[in-house]
Amino acid sequence: MDYSHQTSLVPCGQDKYISKNELLLHLKTYNLYYEGQNLQLRHREEEDEFIVEGLLNISWGLRRPIRLQMQDDNERIRPPPSSSSWHSGCNLGAQGTTLKPLTVPNVQISEVDAPPEGDQMPSPTDSRGLKPLQEDTPQLMRTRSDVGVRRRGNVRTPSDQRRIRRHRFSINGHFYNHKTSVFTPAYGSVTNVRINSTMTTPQVLKLLLNKFKIENSAEEFALYVVHTSGEKQKLKTTDYPLIARILQGPCEQVSKVFLMEKDQVEEVTYDVAQYIKFEMPVLKSFIQKLQEEEDREVKKLMRKYTVLRLMIRQRLEEIAETPATI
Repeated sequence: MDYSHQTSLVPCGQDKYISKNELLLHLKTYNLYYEGQNLQLRHREEEDEFIVEGLLNISWGLRRPIRLQMQDDNERIRPPPSSSSWHSGCNLGAQGTTLKPLTVPNVQISEVDAPPEGDQMPSPTDSRGLKPLQEDTPQLMRTRSDVGVRRRGNVRTPSDQRRIRRHRFSINGHFYNHKTSVFTPAYGSVTNVRINSTMTTPQVLKLLLNKFKIENSAEEFALYVVHTSGEKQKLKTTDYPLIARILQGPCEQVSKVFLMEKDQVEEVTYDVAQYIKFEMPVLKSFIQKLQEEEDREVKKLMRKYTVLRLMIRQRLEEIAETPATI
């Protein structure tokens, strides 16, 4: 990449700009950190506009479940097989459409209670077009016990059923309830979206929600830059998340971009965040020290104004004793 010196300005928010040269220096550091990975960013010039594009990591920070579409446009969840027929549902395609019946394997089956005369005519129950039994082929006796063994072989323990259910109805390891279409992402798990530096916060939110087919409105959520110190900075609707990520630095052990509920999270300033990590006894000692300092300042002010009050009274008495001049 050509990190040549540039003099024009690049917008990074409402009425906020950064020089292209400074942004290129941040971008160079960012790409060196992710060297050899797909998180490296690219930049280009388009109609005299400087554009950066690439993948942005976003961590899930939701406290409430979100709603997903019951069926995706490209893939539908197949219904579980019926307990009355082992082959029910086998004619459903990947798109949920009905396919032509599959050809049954050429398995030779004979009935236990077949008549002794060995009639080769197909029985009324042979509705799947099975060929008649040949004398030189091994016989697979179709008895009640054989069917029972086949069904018992598919019986799973409750623990296996729960494991399979979790596997089938999960997205990236997050539990998904297919009946209620509720999705609960694990807190702190990471996803990513491909964006560019001209996309604002609402546009990035809509892109992320569309990626996972989330029915909730983008207005319910917000993007926050969360630091390990506890500082939380909400990105405004006029901010550009990719530019904000570059300026914050590439290391996610220092800061991350979180998707959170707009009405559930409050911003935490740096001055407040520096006290969050302390234990309660330490915080109480801080409060006690501040209270003592406040008491000293109050006493100091009271002494100051008491002296001023005495001076004013003394001056008033002197004026009263002095005879009025004509």
